[in-house]
Amino acid sequence: MTRSVEVLIVDSNACNDESFTILSMSSFSSLRVFEVGDYSFAYVDETKLIGLAELERVVIGRYCFAKERSLVFEETNRHFYLRDCPLIKTLEIGGCSFCDYSVCEIENNDSLEAIEMGDWNGESMSFCTGVLVLRSGNQS
Repeated sequence: MTRSVEVLIVDSNACNDESFTILSMSSFSSLRVFEVGDYSFAYVDETKLIGLAELERVVIGRYCFAKERSLVFEETNRHFYLRDCPLIKTLEIGGCSFCDYSVCEIENNDSLEAIEMGDWNGESMSFCTGVLVLRSGNQS
């Protein structure tokens, strides 16, 4: 896949190979939009959206980045990072995605206007075993 891609759309039920455990998008320097359908990336333990200077929008479907699909979650060491993306405006995460991730760090994204987690029907469960950390670039 070319590294100059601007829009990357991953289909539903994709990238669920047990050997695929780290998703780092840093080499996609021109990426503006990253969208993922439902039930994808089940075995990814570390998701890194770091230093993407052109990234504007991230949309993750339902039940993505989630090994567990029940209401009983074990302590995990799975991490999500959205960091140093100066143009990002929107982060949307569908219900039950990242449900067994223990860390969610959203840091130094000065244009970020909206974060949506969960569905309108009340189903969320995102990061339910973890910690959410939000930091702006204007810290003292």
